[in-house]
Amino acid sequence: MVWPLPELPMRWEALPCPLEAGWALIRLWELPKRADNGLSLGGFSAAAYQASDDRLWLVSDASRGYLLPVGPLAKALRTGDPLQVGPRLVLRDQSGTPLPPSFDAEGLVLTGNHGVWIVSERRRQAGHQARLQRFSLRNGWLLETKRLPPAWTARPGQGLAVNQGPESLTRSSDGGLVLAAEAPLLQDLAQGDTDGVRLAHFDLEGVLEERGRLPLDSVSSDPKETDPKETDPKETVGLTELLALDGPPALLALIRRHRPLHWTAKLQLFSWPPRPSPLALQPITGWDFTTEEVPRENWEGLAWGPKLDDGRRTLVIVSDDNFSLIQRNLVGLLAPRRSPRCRSLPKD
Repeated sequence: MVWPLPELPMRWEALPCPLEAGWALIRLWELPKRADNGLSLGGFSAAAYQASDDRLWLVSDASRGYLLPVGPLAKALRTGDPLQVGPRLVLRDQSGTPLPPSFDAEGLVLTGNHGVWIVSERRRQAGHQARLQRFSLRNGWLLETKRLPPAWTARPGQGLAVNQGPESLTRSSDGGLVLAAEAPLLQDLAQGDTDGVRLAHFDLEGVLEERGRLPLDSVSSDPKETDPKETDPKETVGLTELLALDGPPALLALIRRHRPLHWTAKLQLFSWPPRPSPLALQPITGWDFTTEEVPRENWEGLAWGPKLDDGRRTLVIVSDDNFSLIQRNLVGLLAPRRSPRCRSLPKD
């Protein structure tokens, strides 16, 4: 069987109508912290839904990176049953050896040929830098490696910051790949750009180009979060995931704010730039998770999920427990709210 490349949903089936209607949390599952064989489970940093098998793939940033299948997602949505956890698929190099602890898997995109693209955050040391790699879903072996843009390479005063490398990966509307780092590059910070992260695009021929910058703080949040008097110097803001949609092409960005034991997250919607540009993308709108019935957790993963009976596309959100006893491995399903005044959606 050859798995078809997942189609991107159209804006009219995947977004709230009107946009300010927001999202409804329709299901929330908590995954166990240990598998039946006693192995630990956690650190889930990205997700991808395989509709042909009603399976959600999760990738872990554990010291020995692995993929985890859970499901059946659409069936569990209908029945209210728990999600079933499958066996861990350990990621390996081209000799079959498990990847080194420095791999740090983050973004995840399924291909149409039993494969999966994974972007790794890694560190700035030689031999441990971030990469975009394709693995087999049959055995977890490495199939292909792509280098990231030269400007992202670690050199004195340049490149990805420590623990702020690529966290986001999505398939673009043209079938290529889009990725971004969690935070601005060191040379951008040195020039005073503390807000924009660069977007990189690989087309179907493997040609790499930068497609502008995505602002991290372009949509207003809770005034308490932005009032200088309330600002915590330990607070960090980062891009944790991107998710593309079509009709016309656009990007959903998951922006996370964090200070010790406190997380907030928001979704931002951006139009996809049709051509390379050094300019910042302009946001269309945004939604604050703290007002959308969503628990305050370390949300890191986004994926398009199964369709509802009325034609709406669900949005999967996944939390990273950071291997902490006081955090949870959560999988949530959001549905876009629609006003009765909005047109009816076609049903499968």
